[in-house]
Amino acid sequence: MDITDIRQAQERIKPYLKRTPLERSETISGRLGTNVFAKYELYQKTGSFKARGAFNKLLSLTDEQRGRGIVAVSGGNHAQAVAYASTALGLESVIVMPESTPENYVEATLAYGAKVDLQPSIAAAFEVIEDYQSKGMTFVHPFDDPLVMAGQGTLALEILEDLPETTDVIVSIGGGGLAGGVATAIKSVKPDARVWGVETVGADAMTQALEAGHPVKVEITSIAKTLAAPAVSETTLALAQKYIESVTLIPDAEAVREIAYIAERLKVLTEPAASCTLAAAEKLRDNFSPDSNVVLILCGGNQSVKDLCGHL
Repeated sequence: MDITDIRQAQERIKPYLKRTPLERSETISGRLGTNVFAKYELYQKTGSFKARGAFNKLLSLTDEQRGRGIVAVSGGNHAQAVAYASTALGLESVIVMPESTPENYVEATLAYGAKVDLQPSIAAAFEVIEDYQSKGMTFVHPFDDPLVMAGQGTLALEILEDLPETTDVIVSIGGGGLAGGVATAIKSVKPDARVWGVETVGADAMTQALEAGHPVKVEITSIAKTLAAPAVSETTLALAQKYIESVTLIPDAEAVREIAYIAERLKVLTEPAASCTLAAAEKLRDNFSPDSNVVLILCGGNQSVKDLCGHL
């Protein structure tokens, strides 16, 4: 996956997606003493960036592959994205989800037209994928796929088109597909810009992989369920090692605090996976000057009000 793949993805998926806004926040800029912009990717189709990668993958399949159906594993935003993209393209899809998946995610996935196969755990969900593949269905991996990563990277091209003066981008990391695609695009187009990663404590697969020098399995305890990849891949780890300045770890409590702050000041409801970028910016503020142009990627907003009230 390189910048050519990302540019091709941008053209391929353009008819199916929104171009999400990038706006300067006076309040956050004043708070951090620099110029801070929010990339409102939570306004994307299905409420997160995931639709970009899903559409790029599905639009790259042959007619024969499309006719055999699509299968994916997800307890979060990838589920809704694959379901929506499949239905929009007239394809049948099955999303295998762990039983712990929040009810609003299951309902949304069904509403987007997919069949849902609930399994006892995320590990069990991955185990049944081979059964579906044996029937000829195409598996759409949530992050370890060059077409998926290229699709996610298209949002970075939009950032640079809207704000050529970008100096820093802060991006959340789950399995690393978004961060890998974004970092590849940013560093290819503007090598002097910096990309900073952020994870929540208890969903720190990339942090542990960077420390170990290889992917490791982690126990997920964070409330940021959309960052809950049990491990990153060799590919996403390599991209982080090559392009990302550092990964900042944020406690759940700080991510929740910033959800409330963002809701009050920016008037949008984010997930912990998105609000943690603001918490990371606070910790990284000494790296920014008054002339810096810092972009926070608000990657998703698919959190139920019930869950939010439980966190606050």
